[in-house]
Amino acid sequence: MARRQLAPPSDLHLTVAKRLRGDGQRYTSNRRALVEVLELTERPLTIAEILERDPRLAQSSAYRNLSVLDSCGVVRRIVTDDEYARYELAEDLTGHHHHLICSQCGRVEDFTISPQLEASLERAFKRVTARTGFTAEHHRLDLVGSCSRCG
Repeated sequence: MARRQLAPPSDLHLTVAKRLRGDGQRYTSNRRALVEVLELTERPLTIAEILERDPRLAQSSAYRNLSVLDSCGVVRRIVTDDEYARYELAEDLTGHHHHLICSQCGRVEDFTISPQLEASLERAFKRVTARTGFTAEHHRLDLVGSCSRCG
């Protein structure tokens, strides 16, 4: 899997603080801890996985703060076939990527494609939007199947 292209940490935290302020929210230490956990991972995480990585975080606080971060455009919530949502930093903070979603265990992995293939997809999407009158803001590509562990 390709490594995410993160903004320098200081820029990331300045951007997060600005987005939160724009929504009347503060960049609290718990929110910063959540951003730091997600910054250091290469795939979307469940709340349980986030709490394992930073045991100082309380589960109820993590749910509340992830909801705020999601509504401010800092994190993205990914829902799979299992009962657990996964969270990652918003794509504009990490770089464009897609997901492999295991329909057996719910694990989500990031992947990127070549710039040529990405451009080809964009051309195909423009043809679809022109034909349908739909206005696209961006695209996501999720491949759903079985991970190597679930086979």
